[in-house]
Amino acid sequence: MNILITGANGQLGNELKIAAKKFDKHTCFFTTKAIVDITDINQVQDYIKKNNIDTIINAAAYTNVENAEDDYQLANSINHLAVKNLAKIAKANNLSLVHISTDFVFNGKQHTAYSEKALTNPINNYGKTKLLGEQAMLAINPEKSIIIRTSWLYSTFNSNFVKTILRLGVEKQEANVIDNQFGSPTNAKDLANTLLKIVSKIKNKDIEIYHYSNQGYCSWYTFAQEIVSYSKSNCLIKPINSKDYPTKAERPNNSLMDTQKIQKEFNIEIPFWKESLKKTIAKI
Repeated sequence: MNILITGANGQLGNELKIAAKKFDKHTCFFTTKAIVDITDINQVQDYIKKNNIDTIINAAAYTNVENAEDDYQLANSINHLAVKNLAKIAKANNLSLVHISTDFVFNGKQHTAYSEKALTNPINNYGKTKLLGEQAMLAINPEKSIIIRTSWLYSTFNSNFVKTILRLGVEKQEANVIDNQFGSPTNAKDLANTLLKIVSKIKNKDIEIYHYSNQGYCSWYTFAQEIVSYSKSNCLIKPINSKDYPTKAERPNNSLMDTQKIQKEFNIEIPFWKESLKKTIAKI
């Protein structure tokens, strides 16, 4: 397979570069905006024809949740309009498209894990633009294509919650972390390996949606406690309520997702979140 992977410099993109070395049957083309601007449909089309691409993994996204409140236009161009471009190209050229979406398409008011069929109702601009991207792709409906929603992504690359807590663990004696928002951390390495395992098995006619996150759940506070524990920091993590930590963008209180569908249909096992976290901190 000749796979175009967008967002090559992101957390998932970097992990896909590493994972690709283990999958000899795939030839992966890693691109950034400097190479191919996915908001420009002609650039994408030309690159795909030139490199005989048959599959696209769209790991590119505008992920700054706070800034999206002020810069909706840019977030929308990347999270929505660019996805629409990719879906059109996939449809016209009979390509497989794997698009990475987010738990933030939900409002977080459900008290149980969200299934793929759960009602979407995002509460911030980031979630709204990601949902519009999903809806555009579903409307165009290219064959052999799927949407994978993930949550609380972290890795050894770039900025993320794990690295922030590790830094605070060195710099501070104590840190306040929100304890009333729940979800499941996702190791980008685990997701990258899964993507390259399943990509050749995607045969569906109509688009399917899947959820992928590590097994188990926690609050941001519990997540931070584990990070500090594994790093052997003496920093005291103190729980606070989200109302005591105001932000521009509202976050869902519960974004735990049910991952049974992807496990069953592709016969994969997903590691428990603490196991993957411990391995990542050891590398950092």
